[in-house]
Amino acid sequence: MLSAKVKATTGRLLGLLAITGCLATVRATVSWAQGTPGLTIFGGVERANELNFRLDYGTRRHPSDRYRLRIPAEKMTFAVAQFSIDYPDYYSGEFDLEFDPEDEPDDQPIEIRIQKDGDYVSLPIDEVIWDRENQIVEIYPLEPVPAGYKVELVFSNVKNPRNGGMYYFNCKVLSPGDLPLLRYLGTWVISIGN
Repeated sequence: MLSAKVKATTGRLLGLLAITGCLATVRATVSWAQGTPGLTIFGGVERANELNFRLDYGTRRHPSDRYRLRIPAEKMTFAVAQFSIDYPDYYSGEFDLEFDPEDEPDDQPIEIRIQKDGDYVSLPIDEVIWDRENQIVEIYPLEPVPAGYKVELVFSNVKNPRNGGMYYFNCKVLSPGDLPLLRYLGTWVISIGN
């Protein structure tokens, strides 16, 4: 009889330890993945349309953050004359648009970079427009971004929203000579931690 109680208690204890270990692993994984896309469950975006990104911090605790919004070369099958990034109305972050066309491209708060021979090269930007009312940032390169390159849109000095959450940033582009209709390239599913 004593042996059955010991076995039951031991079984419960081992079960509790297994659950605790799993929870600790999940917590560590969630903390580690805040600056990158990680695993999106119930994200609402098809995997083929989910774009990669990197945040330097990914929390509201830092005074400024840097968003590296990436577009793979496979999606860049045509030249791009305009990038249009829309975000949800509940995103209360702030973008730094102290844009000066006289500055070097890599000294700007918003950059367009292409991966060339393994290195990223910053391209000159003609204009950046932030339409706060319609939650859109439009980026116009000085010359169209050529097709076939991996692109990284870098937003520096971003003030993250006060509240953490999940935010969908949609990327649409306009090709030179195209009808003035934006083409959808994909969505960055960005998580901001508390």
